[in-house]
Amino acid sequence: MARRSASAKKVLSQANLEALGAERLAAVLMEAAGPDLKRRLRMELAAAMGAADLAFELDKRLVALASSEARVSWRKRPGLVAELETLRRMIVDRLGGMEPRLALDRLTAWFDLYPSLSRRVQDPKGEFALLFDAASGELAVLASQVCPDVAAPILGEALSTRLSEWASWVGRGASDLSPELARRLLADLTRGRPRPTGRLALVVRKLADRAGDLDAWIEAIPDGDRAKPEVGAEIARRLAGAGRSQEARSALEASRTVDPNSRRGRGKFQPPAPQPESWYVAEISVLDAEGDAAVADEARWALFERTLSEEPLRALLAKLADFEDVVALDRAFEIAAAFADPMKGLAFLMNWPALREAAAMILARRAELRGSWNDIPLWAARLSGRHPDAALVLVRARAVALTRLGAGVTDEIQGLIAEAEALADSASDLSLPSHQVFLAELSPAPTRRPIWR
Repeated sequence: MARRSASAKKVLSQANLEALGAERLAAVLMEAAGPDLKRRLRMELAAAMGAADLAFELDKRLVALASSEARVSWRKRPGLVAELETLRRMIVDRLGGMEPRLALDRLTAWFDLYPSLSRRVQDPKGEFALLFDAASGELAVLASQVCPDVAAPILGEALSTRLSEWASWVGRGASDLSPELARRLLADLTRGRPRPTGRLALVVRKLADRAGDLDAWIEAIPDGDRAKPEVGAEIARRLAGAGRSQEARSALEASRTVDPNSRRGRGKFQPPAPQPESWYVAEISVLDAEGDAAVADEARWALFERTLSEEPLRALLAKLADFEDVVALDRAFEIAAAFADPMKGLAFLMNWPALREAAAMILARRAELRGSWNDIPLWAARLSGRHPDAALVLVRARAVALTRLGAGVTDEIQGLIAEAEALADSASDLSLPSHQVFLAELSPAPTRRPIWR
């Protein structure tokens, strides 16, 4: 094996430091260590003795930080942040690996430092809030390693007495809790207690999600909110997914929007008020749960016709046999090509992708296109190979739109003109104006209609 060069041996690395030997390294550390490093070394020595010794060292520093009233300037803030990170790592990685129960107590005390520190530390960038929020997942994982009968009271007490801070941390980390701990904590927070409100209700819903307790999740939603279409739709969707179709239908209908401006005259029919898209999505789930597949598919088509959403269309196509899905897809393309907002319809066709149909739509509705649409350069590039006529229309529309903004002949416009000239040479649609006519359109004429369209 080749010997390492002398310069390689001088590189600061773990291997080279190990080569110095334990005695020499210890001497260097004792000579160079400042207060922060000495605290870390004492914790490492305590960890070598056992969990109880490490917990004692951690307690001393946590108590010191909690009892301090000194202001921390912006110059000292990075050092404090680094120490808090070190403490967290010693608690989670070292103590947690030896005794999770002791580690959970210390991590709880570490989180409880935040209120005091946030008042006396200059933190204009919000680093402290991010530091503690980022540790919420580790809190949940560590708590899940402890028996639920032990961990749940610790977290429950924190939520009961220090809700303003702990609601955020437990809520953020709820998805990392074990289902058993989530169920136990959920029971502690709701059983025999008033209905949760405010921040506690948000935490309860997060815990109910993790515990798989749909009734607890619904119970934590205020009655007034259940009448809102978005909220009622989500309740109905979840109930339908649980096979509770009758309750799902009731929740959905209870959240149906009523147009306050509609007046029902005698003998006059007033169409129902339009609902948000999420409501219609939930309605499809309810219809499926009720076993009315044909009506559910009709609702999917209706939703697609209103929104051009891909999800209901893909659900329809997945249920159809060969050739039937082709017919359905042709119908969808026709709906998109005739959509009221031409740019949204074109976006659907380009993103599907259905480039042939998109090119045909561009030529058929070129007078309606908005050249300021941000995706037009990308679309033109994708169409230029097989559909140069459509690409030419898009490039010209883009150039005209930018020119009308009044910024003058910019580099982008110059590039579009050159691209339009190249595409015009390969254009086959004789109804498209010549390149010279297009250039005349670019000349300033605010009231002039675009003759190239």
